[in-house]
This record gives sequence, C-alpha cells and structure tokens, in this order.
Amino acid sequence: MNKPRIRFKGYTEAWEQRKLGEIADRVTRKNQDLVSTLPLTISAQYGLIDQNEFFDKRVASKDVSGYYLMKKGEFAYNKSTSSDAPWGAIKRLDRYENGVLSTLYIVFAINENAEVDSDYLATYYDTDLWHRGIREIASEGARNHGLLNIAPADFLETSLSVPQDIEEQKAIGKYFTELNSLITLHQRKYDETKNLKKYMLQNMFPQNGSNVPKIRFDGFTEAWEQRKFGDLGSVSMCKRIFKEQTSTVGDIPFYKIGTFGGEPDAFITRELYEEYKEKFPYPQIGDMLISASGTIGRIVEYTGENAYFQDSNIVWFKHDDKIDNLFLKCVYAFVKWSGIEGSTIKRLYNDNFLKTEFWMPQIEEQKKIGQYFSSLDHLITLHQ
Repeated sequence: MNKPRIRFKGYTEAWEQRKLGEIADRVTRKNQDLVSTLPLTISAQYGLIDQNEFFDKRVASKDVSGYYLMKKGEFAYNKSTSSDAPWGAIKRLDRYENGVLSTLYIVFAINENAEVDSDYLATYYDTDLWHRGIREIASEGARNHGLLNIAPADFLETSLSVPQDIEEQKAIGKYFTELNSLITLHQRKYDETKNLKKYMLQNMFPQNGSNVPKIRFDGFTEAWEQRKFGDLGSVSMCKRIFKEQTSTVGDIPFYKIGTFGGEPDAFITRELYEEYKEKFPYPQIGDMLISASGTIGRIVEYTGENAYFQDSNIVWFKHDDKIDNLFLKCVYAFVKWSGIEGSTIKRLYNDNFLKTEFWMPQIEEQKKIGQYFSSLDHLITLHQ
C-alpha cells in the first residue's frame, strides 16, 4: 500500500520508497575543538536529552573530544533495545543548539539537496514503520547485551515511505509537531498540578503536633480537633462471594480489592445480588468504600450503582453528617493508620481502622477543603 488511509485535502499522489542514504548523509564530525561539553543520550520517550537530566548523573567520559559533535536538527540512532524501543530509537536534536554523543550512535543529517521536510522525518521515526528495515539487517543472534549489531552503511540502506510532494510532508510534520506541543503542555500542567496538590496537602492539614494548618481559607480561625474514625461512624462489609459464584459476563459487576473504582473483576447474577443485598449488610449512598488490604486507604464514595464488593478486603465506612466525604478523601491520602498488620500483604482490620486518629475542622471548613482538592483532582485527570 503506497497511500495512507487519511490525508490532508488536495493530495492524491502515491508515496514513494526512498533509501535513507538518498536523502541523508552520515555525520561523523568529532568534538575535537570542544565546541560542546553537553553529554547527550537518546531516550525513546524524551528524545535526545542531557545525560545529567535523564540519569541524574553523567555517564560520558571526562574527555569528550572524541565524541561526535551533534548540531540542532540532526538525527541520531540509538541501537540499544528496550521494551519501549525493541529496535532502538531514532530521534532529532531539538532541545539544545549542540551536544556530544558517543560514537556508538549513528548520527545523520538531511541532505541539503533532498526535498525532505525535517518535521516529517522526525514524525516518521516516531512510528514503527521503520522497524521492518532494521529487522532485515539485524539478523538473528545479532543482539549483544541489548545492543543491535548494525553497521552505519547498512543502516543508510534502510527504506522509508515519503510523500512525493514536499508540501504534504510539511503538512504532516506541522500537524504532529503541534500535537506534540499539546501533549507537552498537558504533561507540564499535569506535573504542576500534582506538585501543587502535594504542597497543599502538606500545608492545609496540621503538621508536627500543631492543631491548625499553615494555609487556610479566609474566615476560618478555630483550632482543629483530633478524632477517631470510631467516634464518627462504623465499619461494615458485604457477605462473601465465592469465585464459583462469579462469571466473566452477567448482570451485576463484582469488584475485588484491585478493581473497585475501575473496571469490575467479574459478574454475578441479579438474583444472587438481590438475595444477598436483602439478607446481609450492604452500602448505602454516601458510604465510603475503603481498601483494607494491599494498598491501604484507596477510597471511592458509593453512589448507589448496582454492584457487589468483595468481603473483608473492601469495607465501607458509614458515618454521620459531622464529616464531609470529599474532605474524607483528603484525609485518607496521608492519614497514619493504626495497627496495619502483615509482612507481605498489609491488612487493616476493622478495630484498627476505628482507632485511627486524624485532625478535622468544623464541617464548613471541611467542605471548602474537600471541594478544593476535588477540583485539583479533576484538573489532574483532565491533563492526564
């Protein structure tokens, strides 16, 4: 197939196969004049990046005069394989004006006479379309401790698909460059909002024996009080459901410890659900479902959906109106649970849950705090 399924309007010509060596030249420029001392590595996720930033240390030699000197806009092939990059990674230098790269890499630049758009080529090497060409020259047994044994001359013989019209190349390159910018923007916003949430959790709750937080909403001045969960409500659990009572399809979702709050683990019949719900304890709307095994304290609010929850490992906290559910979710994020037991699999038993202490303000301040962190969580999810 020499035409893509989706194209920009106005382009109808078939794409052509070009050898990399026809459109690009190998770069073997050495850093003998020490033009740069910035040591680079190639990451499948981050591209060409400073070793100090990627590894938190420098792995290059002190003397980098024998390294390749790479300039912005040039490409490099990392022959090292990983789960993210089974045939290595090919990336363009975008972050810095220049840098130095080990001679184990293959560096190349688009030939100035070739009608190839750089953004298109960078986008092409973000796909897996070029893997086939590498597979053909990396014969069985050619791997050596995760490093593909590929000669530069053979690498330049690999083929790639290129639109004949340079304008179509530019349109594709621009489109994916803008998408990458959007992804980077959301990633930055995601990281910033996560850090903000961490900072505010540390400062909007009392720390180090204090009974007031460092940061508060205007109008709230009263000291917080220390309470136990047992002062505010009770803990219950559903009647046990056995594996043979579940199936891969059915009417009612069944949740185990690792799936509640997400996709169900299995299903049960509506008849069994109605029977157990009538005979045994069952959550009410507003009860807080809590993981009591493994990852202690993971929590969702029960909103009334038809579902059944694994006994003992998922318990629910039934409480009065003295505590706000959104505030409770914040408390669970950093509360120091009382008496967690177990060496391999951690377990929080009901009595220990009810004995656990935490700081809480009056209900109106709780609601403000809960709504604030709920909005932050929504932003984090949006950017993610």
